[in-house]
Amino acid sequence: MRRFEYDITKHPADEFAHVVYFCTDKGECNLSQLPSDQMKALYEILNRKGTQGWELVQMLFGNDGMVAVWKREAQSDVLGPEGGG
Repeated sequence: MRRFEYDITKHPADEFAHVVYFCTDKGECNLSQLPSDQMKALYEILNRKGTQGWELVQMLFGNDGMVAVWKREAQSDVLGPEGGG
């Protein structure tokens, strides 16, 4: 049976000070005003975790920053209190 471990990372708003993700009342969303340096910061987070074997499950944005939820196949049958990762 495949087993997974999970990790949750927090990234403060100052890392993404100019991330613009706006949804209208009709549900139309866009990232049209996202500066290239902010996109690069996001690429770096995704690639850093990806090279460690983590797959992004979800990103949550709020006023204080971003939270990312990751998963990967567990390396052992016994996980520690921090998920083993």
